[in-house]
Amino acid sequence: MTGRGLLGRWGPNHAADPIVTRRMDGRIEMVAIRRKDTQEWAIPGGMVDAGEVVSLTLRREFEEEAGNVPEQFRNTLKKLLDELFAKGPHNKLVYKGYVDDPRNTDNAWMETTAVHFHCNDELGRLLKLQAGDDAKDVCWLPVDEKNPIYANLYASHRHFVNLAVRNL
Repeated sequence: MTGRGLLGRWGPNHAADPIVTRRMDGRIEMVAIRRKDTQEWAIPGGMVDAGEVVSLTLRREFEEEAGNVPEQFRNTLKKLLDELFAKGPHNKLVYKGYVDDPRNTDNAWMETTAVHFHCNDELGRLLKLQAGDDAKDVCWLPVDEKNPIYANLYASHRHFVNLAVRNL
C-alpha cells in the first residue's frame, strides 16, 4: 500500500505505549483497553504530539484512555499517576523503534516507545480504571498466553508486554 493510509504523517509516525502492570493474587496483570476503532484489546497509548516529550505522552495517553474518572476522584488519580510515572527503578524502556502495525504503508509507518511501569502492591490496588478518549473499555488483564484476549492483543502489543514482564 502506498501513500499515508490512515496515518497522519509521511515517514515515521511516533507513538508512546505505557505498559502498566501489577501483581494481584499471585498473578501479573496489565492495563488493557478496547480500542474504539478496531474493537481490539491493546496497551493504552497513542501518538506523540509535535514538540511533546515522550514521557509526557505516556502519561497523557494513559490518563486519557484508562483514567477517565469522575471529577471527585481526579485529585486522587493525579497523585497515584504522579507516583506511577515518576522516574525510578520501577519503570523501564522495553522497546523503541519500528512496529508492525496494520496502518503501515510503504510511505508512512509506526514507530513506538514502549515503557514498562510496574505498580507496587498498594498502588496496584488503589489504581481504579475508567475508559475514555479512544478507549471503549478498560480492565486489568491477566498476562496469560492461554487467555484469548491477551493472546490476541493489537499489533505487537503482546510482544511488548512479554518483554516487560520477563524480568519481574
